[in-house]
Amino acid sequence: MDKTAYSNHAQGWELAEKSTLNSESGTLAAFRTRAESAGFPQCSVAQGSFLRFLAGRADAASIILLGTGSVVEAIRLMDGLSGRGQFTAVDSSPEGASLIRQTFQEEERRNSVLRLRAVNTSAGTYFPRLNPADYDLIVVSGDCRNYQDAIDHAPRLLKSSGQLVFTDAFALDTEPKKGGIMNPANRSDKAVTLRTLMDTLSQEDHLESCLIPVGNGMVLAAKDKQA
Repeated sequence: MDKTAYSNHAQGWELAEKSTLNSESGTLAAFRTRAESAGFPQCSVAQGSFLRFLAGRADAASIILLGTGSVVEAIRLMDGLSGRGQFTAVDSSPEGASLIRQTFQEEERRNSVLRLRAVNTSAGTYFPRLNPADYDLIVVSGDCRNYQDAIDHAPRLLKSSGQLVFTDAFALDTEPKKGGIMNPANRSDKAVTLRTLMDTLSQEDHLESCLIPVGNGMVLAAKDKQA
């Protein structure tokens, strides 16, 4: 691929961020601004729209989000639930969990049927408490420990054909100048974790996976129907 092609791809990414197909409501944009002002980076507009689409098309009734103050992702996934089912946000940061709870309070005013749960602990501590084969979709963002915890526990927690989604697959969210996983010299914890995760998934018999360039990269994995 020559430089012109790379430039075209970059312009396509910018177009997706601005497209009316992915646009955010005024309310969602306000939530984004509040979270970013509090020091919590949020996902790209296109990534948030994709997560909403994925949750809706998967007909999900139970979703877990691992992250740190991942407000935009939470709202987009709740929108995908279309006012029904259960949404759980797991955040190891007290500040991030507090921000998610504030978001839930406003969501509950609009929708009293959707069951919302915010948990301030690590996924490694919380996941072993959950019932097996009980979740349709698990979305992972934030701290690199979340990614390893998800790989360790998600296959047990997901329903047949349940889906596991890793965001920031290129490891560009927090330290973009290091070049993410595309730079072999980048040995940051997240870059190393993501490289290992992709190697693990490529050898996993019960999860079908792919890597796509939405937002800062996403890895999608679906549980085998027979698993």
